[in-house]
Amino acid sequence: MQSQSKPALFALIGNTPLVEVTRIDTGPCQLFLKLESQNPGGSIKDRIGLVMIEAAEADGRLKPGGVVVEATAGNTGLGLALVARLKGYRTVLVVPDKMSSEKILHLKALGAEVHLTRSDVAKGHPDYYQDYAARLARELPGAFFADQFNNPANPLAHETSTAPEIWAQSGHQLDAIVVGVGSSGTLTGLTRFFSKVQPALEFVLADPQGSILAEYVKTGQVSETSGSWAVEGIGEDFIPAIADFSGVRHAYSISDEESFACARTLLREEGILGGSSTGTLLAAALQYCRAQTTPKRVVSFVCDTGTRYLSKVYNDAWMIDQGLLKRPLFGDLRDLIGRRFDEGEVISVASSDTLMTAFSRMRSADLSQLPVIDNGRLAGILDESDLLLHVSADPAGFHSLVDGTMTTRIETLAPEASLQLLRDTLDRGLTAIVADDTRFYGLITRFDLLNHLRRTHP
Repeated sequence: MQSQSKPALFALIGNTPLVEVTRIDTGPCQLFLKLESQNPGGSIKDRIGLVMIEAAEADGRLKPGGVVVEATAGNTGLGLALVARLKGYRTVLVVPDKMSSEKILHLKALGAEVHLTRSDVAKGHPDYYQDYAARLARELPGAFFADQFNNPANPLAHETSTAPEIWAQSGHQLDAIVVGVGSSGTLTGLTRFFSKVQPALEFVLADPQGSILAEYVKTGQVSETSGSWAVEGIGEDFIPAIADFSGVRHAYSISDEESFACARTLLREEGILGGSSTGTLLAAALQYCRAQTTPKRVVSFVCDTGTRYLSKVYNDAWMIDQGLLKRPLFGDLRDLIGRRFDEGEVISVASSDTLMTAFSRMRSADLSQLPVIDNGRLAGILDESDLLLHVSADPAGFHSLVDGTMTTRIETLAPEASLQLLRDTLDRGLTAIVADDTRFYGLITRFDLLNHLRRTHP
């Protein structure tokens, strides 16, 4: 039967392009990026998804009708879900709650069952994503726990595909490879291959600030405490069992701010849309390249596609909320506004718009109220309760104009008003409207105030 033939898509996994960075300063070195984002599932993890499942099929751990279970930062889950879907297996994945919404939606679109768990707990806690997945694997009949952190098929995939591809594409002229470590499969697989064909090659570790791995490489000591980081997919609070750091000669600890900025720079300068971990790798690669005194040929990775991070890395509003993107400060309430009107960030309606237009904008942006702006000035506020009251008796009311439903009796706060006045306004259940006699600046919600307090009192 046609459905039992090997899916044609599997032939597209691997053999990804290697391109040179030409528009960013790389010092005396040549820097090349392997575009793992070009795999059919959008990341380097497609390689291990296929190899781990086929290895489990070969040795009988995964049988027809079985269940693939994994703990994942998203991309391994996508690789497994893609392969499992085409092979007819059920997929159950445990994902930390800091993962991007795009990854989670992609997993669900592939039919995977997604269990969200806490990202603020360490190994050994019952809600830690790896422990959670292992528990599910024990409970589900016919389950195969992919366990990328301990599965020898993980590094084998890179030893037998990623590494020889790089070696061939570089013309056997290569001095260093910059990698990140999550499960450590990439590093370990590459180390095994290059220890045979190019023993002098240097590995460079790119590690998110907060992870313990860079410190471990530098000192040989395992820190008992780790921090937190927003970059997805790399960095750990423990040493993975399959990790081989023997070839690592340099390690760089990269902040979230630098990682995200580098990912955005890569898109703007080279036109390459990569994810957050790609930014970490690029930042470390540039530091390494610029520190060299003699020319070297260096390879790193675009680990996955940046389309999975449009709501984060490439979203100015989210970046500002997280303190990862700076904007001019005024020293008054305008600094607390999450979405500034003068920067085009406020979703609004005009009094001449219909209630259907207002409803559509509320729904698409997940907002409960909209400012009504006429000629750059605040004319009123339209709240979802006002909207519901107007249309509940007659749905034809959606064709009415905002002008007849909006609230015009509004309280505003001048930009120079005190934090206490702001708190008083919020305590009365109102949204704070920041405006003066000539201009509307934006709204301050309770979340905006919480964000301000988090940034100023870390």
